[in-house]
Amino acid sequence: MNRIVKENYPVSALPADLREGLAGPVVTVTIEEGEQPPKQRPTLDEIFARRRPPFRSKEEIDAEWRRQRDEWE
Repeated sequence: MNRIVKENYPVSALPADLREGLAGPVVTVTIEEGEQPPKQRPTLDEIFARRRPPFRSKEEIDAEWRRQRDEWE
């Protein structure tokens, strides 16, 4: 996690909403990076939509066998 610390930072350089309630002329400003929200997991419908169909037709299977057989010849 990233962290930035600025010491003796002039209050006048701060945005108006951060200046409220500060009496002194300088402050120490610490900025820390917030945690990332977890990424949303895909639904089962999205997973199945991206997936290749598990079944092939007889013609597709025969064509693959022929291609493999031709590679060996």
